[in-house]
Amino acid sequence: MATDAPPPPRDGTEPAAPAQPTTEEFVEVQESAEFGELRRTYRSFAFPLTVAFIAWYLLYVLLSNYAGDFMGTKLFGNVNVALVLGLGQFATTFLIAWLYSRHAADRLDPKAEAIKQHMESRTEADA
Repeated sequence: MATDAPPPPRDGTEPAAPAQPTTEEFVEVQESAEFGELRRTYRSFAFPLTVAFIAWYLLYVLLSNYAGDFMGTKLFGNVNVALVLGLGQFATTFLIAWLYSRHAADRLDPKAEAIKQHMESRTEADA
């Protein structure tokens, strides 16, 4: 796992701890337009997909409970609608994870990194 921390010194002395932002600085960043944009970008992706997945899952559960004849319909061999939809739940889960990974790498991570760099530069200037 990569880290931004430097290696420990060879002479056995402890390196000085980096300066940490104050509570006020965290609150200021939280109230900034950049952080608001990061939060909106995250929510505009996560909330709709969460609602869609929960609806899809509940549809599967409701069909399993109340549409047994439909779910038991054989498609080919011993494969029925319930099995296909159940496997679709797994496929959907992996698809959403993959889409979120791409979304985070393309849109969230650059914005978060910019906020982090801004906070670090302020902290270094104050030290």
